[in-house]
Amino acid sequence: MKAIMVVGTTSHAGKSLITTAICRILSRRGWRVAPFKGQNMALNAYVTANGGEIGYAQAVQAWAAGVVPWVEMNPILLKPQGDMTSQVIIKGRSVGKVRAADYYEQYFDMGWQAIEESLKHLSTEFDLLVCEGAGSPAEINLKHRDLTNMRIATYLNAPTILVVDIERGGAFAHVVGTLELLEPEERQLIKGIVINKFRGQRSILEPGIKWLEERIGIPVVGVIPYFEEIFPAEDSLDLFERKSYKTNTDLNIAVIRLPRIANFTDFDPLESEPTVSVKFLSPKQDLGHPDAVIIPGTKTTINDLLLLQKTGMAEAIQNYAASGGTVMGICGGYQMLGQIIADPEGVEGQAGRFQGLNLLPIRTVITGQKIARQRQVSSNYPQMGLPVSGFEIHQGRSRIEQQVDGQAYQPLFDDVNLGLVDSCQSVWGSYLHGLFDNGPWRRAWLNRLRQQRGLKSLPTGVANYREQREQILDSLATEIETHLDLIPFLS
Repeated sequence: MKAIMVVGTTSHAGKSLITTAICRILSRRGWRVAPFKGQNMALNAYVTANGGEIGYAQAVQAWAAGVVPWVEMNPILLKPQGDMTSQVIIKGRSVGKVRAADYYEQYFDMGWQAIEESLKHLSTEFDLLVCEGAGSPAEINLKHRDLTNMRIATYLNAPTILVVDIERGGAFAHVVGTLELLEPEERQLIKGIVINKFRGQRSILEPGIKWLEERIGIPVVGVIPYFEEIFPAEDSLDLFERKSYKTNTDLNIAVIRLPRIANFTDFDPLESEPTVSVKFLSPKQDLGHPDAVIIPGTKTTINDLLLLQKTGMAEAIQNYAASGGTVMGICGGYQMLGQIIADPEGVEGQAGRFQGLNLLPIRTVITGQKIARQRQVSSNYPQMGLPVSGFEIHQGRSRIEQQVDGQAYQPLFDDVNLGLVDSCQSVWGSYLHGLFDNGPWRRAWLNRLRQQRGLKSLPTGVANYREQREQILDSLATEIETHLDLIPFLS
């Protein structure tokens, strides 16, 4: 089938962004297009309609292409969980846990079979695939077992774009060095170079572009300006690089940047709110006095809980809650807010029982069987009857007790197993990812924080975040289309 491959000289070169933009550009031109990433390593995941897990970036790319996310769009997902081990998910389902040194011996053949099956299936439904690589295609110690980059491009005979991040410096050396390390049959597939994250005048860059094209014999098909919109990222390294351009916001929300933070895309809708500032705090930093504290999801709930306790952040959150502050936990963060987390089988690495933050009356048992499913429920708080959609991804089962220290608690939704809130509506916990995507619910929750500050409430009759995401995708595609020549890849 027809395909375009996007690879990068380094991680964070902008492959996901360019791939997403191409999906939207070609979809608008009338192509029936789908994204594809053979193997992804990420803790930001999405659950498809059939309950399968894929990288969240591939879900966004599917939405950009105007199609429903399928597990075949990301047949292998690796979710790191510490100690050099990862959970292996093939075609949406967990098949085990493996150490990095053993992964390729145990899963290479199975993985490639899943890739071939997925490509065959996609070829029956779509006109064109926009394939994304991972990291660099020129890691010489890994090339022989790389399931993501030029093996895919060669298999599909796909014209390939090489993306380089000029903001990091050394862009020309990165391009020349990457091409030098590719095999001749791989190099001949590279049909264009894209220089990404460019700031400044194009005329100053022109001499470098001319030299590069003469040196490598491959055209520079795009110079993409730096794009400042918040865009879903694949891993937590992005959190170190995010810069806030907001000033004079009404509310400050702190999200604890856990070592194995997962699905931090949950907070993109909060960051999209003009009156809200979101700051990701290291457990070693001072908590301060934000308007709310959120403990996010994590791939290793117990280890991250122990770190919060070791650094003093757990005590800081408890004191903050005792003083009337608003605390929310999502997924693993919800489990941490409970009384006990038990892992009798050592699913997360060490068997035992561990004391939680004791802010919610739940006891959690970590099990090997994962729950992954989409959900549509109705809210009880902060406003009755609001429709809420999202998805669950967790390996813990939580049992609800009656109360903590005489405090009463209520189900957050019409499904009691999805979350709790205390009677003061100051401690919130939920298993639901994508909670803040629900515009009316998000605004109702924010309005409680605004009331505590004596601020006027915001309108709650707003669209869900998916509509704003559509605007971002359109804006992204329109901007990049003016700077990117796709003709060499479509002929």
